[in-house]
Amino acid sequence: MIVPATGGVAAMNVPRRTVLAAALAAGATRARAATPIRVGVLNDMAGPFADLSGKGSVIAAEMAVADHRAAGGSLAVEVLAGDHQNKPDVAGAIVRRWVDLDGVAAVVDVPNSAVALAVNQIMRDKDRSFLASSTATSDLTGKFCAPTTVQYVFDTWSLANSTARTLLQRGGDTWFFLTVDYAFGHALERDAAAIVTRLGGKVLGDARHPLNTADFSSYLIAAQASGAKVVALADAGADTVNAIKQAAEFGLTRAGKTGSGQRLAGLLVFLTDIHALGLAAAQGLLLTEAFYWDLNDSTRAWSRRFAARHGGRMPTMNHAGVYSSLRAWLTAAEAAGTLSGTRIIAGMRAAPIEDPLFGTVTIRPDGRAVHDMYLFQVKSPAESKGPWDYYTLIERIPAAQAFRPLAEGGCPLITG
Repeated sequence: MIVPATGGVAAMNVPRRTVLAAALAAGATRARAATPIRVGVLNDMAGPFADLSGKGSVIAAEMAVADHRAAGGSLAVEVLAGDHQNKPDVAGAIVRRWVDLDGVAAVVDVPNSAVALAVNQIMRDKDRSFLASSTATSDLTGKFCAPTTVQYVFDTWSLANSTARTLLQRGGDTWFFLTVDYAFGHALERDAAAIVTRLGGKVLGDARHPLNTADFSSYLIAAQASGAKVVALADAGADTVNAIKQAAEFGLTRAGKTGSGQRLAGLLVFLTDIHALGLAAAQGLLLTEAFYWDLNDSTRAWSRRFAARHGGRMPTMNHAGVYSSLRAWLTAAEAAGTLSGTRIIAGMRAAPIEDPLFGTVTIRPDGRAVHDMYLFQVKSPAESKGPWDYYTLIERIPAAQAFRPLAEGGCPLITG
């Protein structure tokens, strides 16, 4: 069951599920099956991040609930959907109402780092679970880490680390950033710039643009004038699509394919971005992802099930992250017998998760879910064998190397 919520107002007014919490604590299987747990999918349903999360994330959550039940789970679960409109205050109103009135036990997805940081604090205060499967800022497992939060798919550090290291090894030792001007973009540029300079490269400058920018010409002119070998996009969604499309007119993506001139690197690019651009414009672009539908038999099988429910569209890593994080959470919630986010997330950390989409996943004490990452290059039209065949795998980055070391994040939960 999907219950939409927009503008901070939930569509249903249901009393707090104190009866459910008591039933779970007592291990009453019949009560658990009869009284639903609610999870909220919170994202951008109509704005610049709608394609990479949006309705597809709700479908992925439904699939997770159905597959949990099919595997023998006894919990009855309802899925709520909310549009945060990329506004922290709107998100806060939705989440408070969800938890206080609708009995929501977990919030999942949440692209937009500024929104996610607000949600993170609310869920911590209310001891409910936050599955940040589409949130980029590495601060979520750094200075703002919480015992109720798991950051499942990627973060700015892992994206910057994987892309920057590879480009530096290929001679890209000078960088210029085109950065979206809010928490996510700042964190992505910060993490990438730190890795570039640590490995001997130089940052020659940056240009910051508002969210949902249509015209990137002035920013691209500044990038060209810098003479940097790498022009890095520290943005996402529609901004990334617009920037790459216009960069193609400057020849930057083709330079990536030929290895000459300035190269364009997308620090957070999704499969749906490439689909919107077309291979003619995006070919040669280097990018890092945590998931690709065509990686192996398991990812292909799940992705085809998803596509059948989503108009033939293959999933992004955000969609995969909603599914996988919610499947793991449902298993842990059933075992914990409580709605306490602290206790459920502790259960998720207790042992590695063997996930069909991300492989072996280990959740660290700072809430960071650690797994392999992948560096891809976008194919040319001639290299593609059909619809959604967009990536060539360049390198697999092992889990141990892909994410920021635990001791370097500054998470106050980590001692010793």
